[in-house]
Amino acid sequence: MKTDLLNMTQRKVLITGTAGFIGFHLAKLLLAEGFIVHGFDGMTDYYDVSLKQRRHQMLLQNQNFAATEGMLEDQALFDRVADDFSPDVIVHLAAQAGVRYSLENPRAYLDANVIGTFNVMEAARRLGVQHLLMASTSSVYGANTEMPFIETEKADTQLTIYAATKKANESMAHAYAHIYDLPTTMFRFFTVYGPWGRPDLALYKFVDAILDGRPIDIYNHGDMYRDFTYVEDLVRAIRLLIDAVPERPEDGVVPEGDSLSPAAPYRVVNIGNSDKVRLLDFVDEIENCLGQKAKRNYMGMQTGDVPATWANAGLLKTLTGYRPQTDFRDGIAKFVDWYREYSGK
Repeated sequence: MKTDLLNMTQRKVLITGTAGFIGFHLAKLLLAEGFIVHGFDGMTDYYDVSLKQRRHQMLLQNQNFAATEGMLEDQALFDRVADDFSPDVIVHLAAQAGVRYSLENPRAYLDANVIGTFNVMEAARRLGVQHLLMASTSSVYGANTEMPFIETEKADTQLTIYAATKKANESMAHAYAHIYDLPTTMFRFFTVYGPWGRPDLALYKFVDAILDGRPIDIYNHGDMYRDFTYVEDLVRAIRLLIDAVPERPEDGVVPEGDSLSPAAPYRVVNIGNSDKVRLLDFVDEIENCLGQKAKRNYMGMQTGDVPATWANAGLLKTLTGYRPQTDFRDGIAKFVDWYREYSGK
């Protein structure tokens, strides 16, 4: 009996972006649960590569983890890795990230997020994986104003090339799910934060600057609202969604409130905390945790930015029985503890 259980749990998952913030945390969780994980990461220098290397080094302590460094645009390499590993499931998290950088270097987003994602989808199709899961973003809601954002609403008004490439991914994935019967789940992440976070994200930048006595830039004069989602909650949700495999609905009838496609085994799921937090309250709590006041540089709204995001995570709860719930104050405290240790500040 034991060996049967072992075979059941020893599922193989190929994760792209394992040296990245979310990919690292997901790999760590899946390894702890007994999965065999192969990581694929481009180790690009969009931010400090040594942080990415540290994450991979930690994962490599586990004998069930191996990784390949390479770019997703290199289809021959990715195909070879995917064929050799022969995964049951693919989770595609690698991307050129960052809303603001997409204003400066839009082409990088087409290469990584459109071409790279197409190569992942092709491998998933060829290998006939049980489930393909891919990251989208809350940014696809763009100019939508009705909140909380829900998956069944239209999302046709993207405001940045970053968001547009992610919306393109959703459409491409739907087509493949329809044509090849490839079960696919897209998740729309809302502002993710936590230990081992990205240096270009607000929490890391704010803590780093406050401890150094540098001013912090606060956009829209702090009148911004975000659905801050703690990274460990987020990856727990992804882990549970791996088992929520979408099925093409019979007769095209979709249950109320489900984003399941009437024409494909395809679904979009929000992963957020279902809570909107004012940016100024977030900054106040960082000051509170650090015991230090920030030098605040209030600025106008940035191009392509939105004043608020807020997830309805009801579908996630229906599908998995779970929803993220870490209070932002607890999450900030955990990040600050990690950051002080990591940076020695």
